[in-house]
Amino acid sequence: MRYLFEDFTLDLDRRELVRGDAAIAITPLAFDLLTYLVQNRSHVVSKDLLLDAVWDGRIVSEATLSSHINAVRRAVGDSGGEQRLVRTVARKGFRFVGSVMEEQADRQATAPARHAAVVNPLPLPLPDKPSIAVLPFLNLSGDPQQDYFADGIVEDIIGALARMRWLFVTARNSSFAYKDRTVDVKQVGRELGVRYVLEGSLRKSADRIRITGQLIDAHSGAHIWAERFEGVLGDIFELQDQVTTGVVGAITPRLERAEIERALHKPTESLDAYDYYLRGMADIHQGTRDGVTRAQPLFRKAIDADPNFASAHAMAAWCHFWRKFNGWMENRPHEIEEGVQLARRAIELGPDDAVALARGGHALAHFIGDIDGGIELVDRALVLNPNFAVGWFLSGFLRIWKDEPDDAIERFQRAMRLSPLDSEMFRMQAGTAMAHLLAGRPDDAILWAERASAALPSFLIAASIIAAGHALAGRLPQARQEMDRLRKLDPTLRISNLTGWIPLYHPPSFTLFADGLRRAGLPE
Repeated sequence: MRYLFEDFTLDLDRRELVRGDAAIAITPLAFDLLTYLVQNRSHVVSKDLLLDAVWDGRIVSEATLSSHINAVRRAVGDSGGEQRLVRTVARKGFRFVGSVMEEQADRQATAPARHAAVVNPLPLPLPDKPSIAVLPFLNLSGDPQQDYFADGIVEDIIGALARMRWLFVTARNSSFAYKDRTVDVKQVGRELGVRYVLEGSLRKSADRIRITGQLIDAHSGAHIWAERFEGVLGDIFELQDQVTTGVVGAITPRLERAEIERALHKPTESLDAYDYYLRGMADIHQGTRDGVTRAQPLFRKAIDADPNFASAHAMAAWCHFWRKFNGWMENRPHEIEEGVQLARRAIELGPDDAVALARGGHALAHFIGDIDGGIELVDRALVLNPNFAVGWFLSGFLRIWKDEPDDAIERFQRAMRLSPLDSEMFRMQAGTAMAHLLAGRPDDAILWAERASAALPSFLIAASIIAAGHALAGRLPQARQEMDRLRKLDPTLRISNLTGWIPLYHPPSFTLFADGLRRAGLPE
């Protein structure tokens, strides 16, 4: 294989860098570094991936890496100031930006068919929803026997992503057509008709294993996400599950945010059902009254454009839930009835749609008080997609209402572990706070509620937990100060209408919460 750029030839078989007819002096490590950058020129390469690929995972200082990058630049007549061919991307890594032609040696023309390019004369059209291909991970262990493990990781990730109905996932056989090949991510995107590509590598050393992954926008080549996972090879299948869960849980919010960002930049007149839905999601994630007010008609427009869009029905129902939960409803009976209808329609349309089941089931449980029915629906969503962070935190809330606070806390923790940068983190924090309060741990409850309140000052439940927590801990001045803020958020809130707000059907839990608010100064 030879790579041609400007008047240079990078010959992998001869391990030579030639300019015109003259060989260029280059050290073996610098040659490997240049080769890796050229082969991965479609995207930014992180420092961790460079260390894995070129230095075999050895610990290398920043100075050593910089020195070899400079050696590569000198060899190709580049410099750190000019960055004509090798560009440094701040806080991301490096990218080879020169125009490259690949020249296949004759003896490679007889390579096995599975190594051949996937040939499509024309680019495949993109699906009408987010789309991704997961490429086979590179086995950097130097041991071909570890291929099965790397392939198993990829197959598990493909299977987990495929359970998300909002996501188009290229089948395993198409992705694995690229195994053992140097690929251009943009070309993969065109050939498979996907917007995103997930690639990675695996390295095993003694009883430890390291897996790196990065998510690339196949259209622009932009680097969206990168992460490294490490573990002990004690239970290979448990580690496989951990990596799969970690990768899927980490990239799913990034995919959603990338799609939302894309939708927000589309001209309004060209919107379709899914773009309306994405814009609605961007607004509802804010958690504010204005955000929900903007989101609700967007979900309605998505439903008008596609009456069978189960997730849009579920999110429209969830807007009504959020308005009820924060005391924002203006026509309470009408909005609750409409929310119930939307939630039921979502569940009817999406029996195998995790978003529809989780959001719709949770909203329905809150509206009609069927906690067990809501738990069944959300748990069904988690069977469909065990990496669905939203499903885990919604199931946590339903466990609170069922008086299972410690189980609820475990579910909130799992949601936060799956999605540590989630836009709905304040909801998980508030749920954790309520669970601690009902379990008799007011100080822990206040800590978590204050985190939620800092993220969303208008969050009614967070303010109520802080007020009740201080009162139950005997700190009445702090409790009454927070009660003043709570009553400004919802002047209509009373002890007498708590049951219409918070579905605490277990009498001791309701009594504890009401007593805390009463001591803090909430009127009867």
